[in-house]
Amino acid sequence: MRVPISWLKEYVDITLPIEELAERLTLAGLEVEQIERIGDWWDRDRIFVGEVAEVRPHPNADRLVIAVVNYGAAEPMAVVTGAPNLKVGDRGVKVAFATAGARIIDGHAEGRQMVTLKPGKIRGVPSEGMVLSEKELGISEDHEGILELPSDAPVGTPLVDYLGDTVLDIELTPNLAHALSITGIAREVAALTGQRLRLPAPILRGTGEPAERQVTVEIADPDLCPRYVAAIIRNVEIGPSPFWMQRRLTLAGMRPINNVVDITNYVMLEIGQPLHAFDLDLLRPKAPGERPAIIVRRARSGERMTTLDGIDRTFDDQMLLITDGGGPVAIAGVMGGLESEVTEGTRNILLEAASFHYLSVRRTSQMLKLTSEAAQRFGRGLDPELPPLGAVRAAELMSQYARGEVAPGLVDAYPVPAERPIIELDPTEVERLLGVGLPPERIQGILESLGFGVVRTGRDTLSVTVPTHRRDVRLPADLVEEVGRIYGYDNLPSTLMAEALPPQSRNLSQILEQRTRDILVGCGLQEIITYSMTNLASVARLFPGGPAPDPEQYIRLANPLSQERNIMRQTLQDTMLSTLAETYRIADRAMLFEIGRVYLPRAGEVLPDEPRRLCIGLVGNRGPRAWGCEVTEPLDFFDLKGIIETLLHRMGVPRASYEPLESPTLQPGRAARLRVNGRALGTFGEVHPLVREAFDLPAMRVALAELDLEAIISLASTLRQMEPISRYPAVTQDLAVIVDQAVPAARVLEVIRQAGGQLLREAVLFDVYRGPQIPPGKVSLAYALTYQAPDRTLTDEEVGRIQGRIVRALEQTLGASLRA
Repeated sequence: MRVPISWLKEYVDITLPIEELAERLTLAGLEVEQIERIGDWWDRDRIFVGEVAEVRPHPNADRLVIAVVNYGAAEPMAVVTGAPNLKVGDRGVKVAFATAGARIIDGHAEGRQMVTLKPGKIRGVPSEGMVLSEKELGISEDHEGILELPSDAPVGTPLVDYLGDTVLDIELTPNLAHALSITGIAREVAALTGQRLRLPAPILRGTGEPAERQVTVEIADPDLCPRYVAAIIRNVEIGPSPFWMQRRLTLAGMRPINNVVDITNYVMLEIGQPLHAFDLDLLRPKAPGERPAIIVRRARSGERMTTLDGIDRTFDDQMLLITDGGGPVAIAGVMGGLESEVTEGTRNILLEAASFHYLSVRRTSQMLKLTSEAAQRFGRGLDPELPPLGAVRAAELMSQYARGEVAPGLVDAYPVPAERPIIELDPTEVERLLGVGLPPERIQGILESLGFGVVRTGRDTLSVTVPTHRRDVRLPADLVEEVGRIYGYDNLPSTLMAEALPPQSRNLSQILEQRTRDILVGCGLQEIITYSMTNLASVARLFPGGPAPDPEQYIRLANPLSQERNIMRQTLQDTMLSTLAETYRIADRAMLFEIGRVYLPRAGEVLPDEPRRLCIGLVGNRGPRAWGCEVTEPLDFFDLKGIIETLLHRMGVPRASYEPLESPTLQPGRAARLRVNGRALGTFGEVHPLVREAFDLPAMRVALAELDLEAIISLASTLRQMEPISRYPAVTQDLAVIVDQAVPAARVLEVIRQAGGQLLREAVLFDVYRGPQIPPGKVSLAYALTYQAPDRTLTDEEVGRIQGRIVRALEQTLGASLRA
């Protein structure tokens, strides 16, 4: 929310420097994100309030004129301008005027380009100054004409003193609906600084027939609309709003439109009550000959209306509508209808000020994908006592600035009056929660400054009546929070716990999850986080040529933010492949992993299983692009397998095995299933070319794995068995054997390790050969075997015996033979 200081000062005196005020507000829970100073760069000695004394025609150009401007100097200055809103014969127009040497924004350039104004000749006529547009001052992007100031603007005053301002950009959390207005912020400032709050007190001065005889108001669903107030204003003249109002709206971030619309927006920003103006002459009665009617009711399923943005919308039976005798005219709390909008031809107005249930407005806004300033306020829960004040304030302004004739009285339907909870507060509770003792008088003063009613009911007990604008306060702890905010959290003393700390327990699952991240980052991977929602079309790309995913097998969102994220994911693979494609287009290499939950429906259960999964994706060359490094081969199945083996080893997961896998997502012959002790832990391999193409991945190998992280964590060991490093040298022997192609290399390695015993320290496959010297259907596997004893140097005879034992085991178990 943008809060102009000049507007704020109308309701409370600002006694602190702006930076200190911003800090106090932030510490009180109203975070000031930015302090914007409007016009702080305007040169006080070169940019002034000026008055056009005369406008003469340019002798050499039909579209240019010569404006003679008084700006407080001894002599006026004549300048050449092409502004369309300055015409020959004009005089008395107040303008923003700059003399030579002033720094302004180039109105003809894109963006905010600063230039220095220099004297010169324009079509033969000297011009040493400039009448300025809003863009040249940085006020807006408008460069169609010069900025016209009010008639009472003091000539010769530095423009920074007249139009300069400071705006606080405040981020408000959803529970601070009471502060979502200028007066709401003023109440907080008054409480924080001890100043008096000055709230607007408008008076309804009506003439003619009372409002209640001109329109009927009926609330059919008071659970969604506890209050509806209508005011009648006739014979309004639609036109521009006054300059000061336009200026305040612009500073607050809203675009001025016309006096009626601007007044409704102004009152909403001023006191926090959204308003809507209907063209009274377009509202229909319930029956011919009767008064126009307003009926607040739930929509009928399938009912339709075109909103002010020109979109035809369909409603369900949980949405609240404002209707007249003929049908819908507005979506309650969200947006008005096109048929009853105020136009330049409007003369009579029905002004709506209402209170709607915040959940109803929030749901309707989300379901229709339609947001507005009103919906943002109603969706947080507003004060039900505000509508009469908002209606009277807006009617008063329309009488002044739209020449409207206000009907006496308001039509106020209030079937569900607001409750005012009374909370008993013991000052000892304040000390218990805040850690500082405050006298009851100080507590009472703080709460009263925020609008609470406080009565001393006992020696120290306070009976606190909660005002209707504080719908977030219902417990004694809420009152203590208010005391703490205003007293200042920075003023609370620092104290240590008097008791011993409770026993700490380790969350082993989180520790092992973090260890997984650390290991993968150590392998050169980067972590990504993607949405937990996806869509069926994205999932279907994982199964080219296969049947479409069954929507009944997925958890669907009732109100998705977009159709791209309308189901809860059951795999991380599709989002990983999409991220790989996006990353590769930028970096030419991507090594990514994600740890996230998937959502698997359970039969007969409302909530799904949410196990953790680990997904790894690799694409690009094995080595990074760098000077002096040759381009290497692309990352492939074996790079991914090495990462998985490293992860399992460092997590202490023993005895992993791999078996061939047939999967529509992965390429045949380059896909495997991971098992530990017979338990499946996931799949990995190279992505099938059709899947690769579906995800716009490059025509190169792409490796993908999805593992069951819950299973890995359950098998992981936090204990490490340490062994002393042998002081004696190791002996390395190579062993090449010929086996059937159907025998996995992992099985050969398993037999070697079992036969080698404890003296076999390491066995590494370093060569796989198929060729003329190898019989058909056979393959040659060569292993480097390392032998080492902890207490002696092994002799050739000892190594030979172990090597022989390994060869015999391979022959007997796998039918292997030594390669000559």
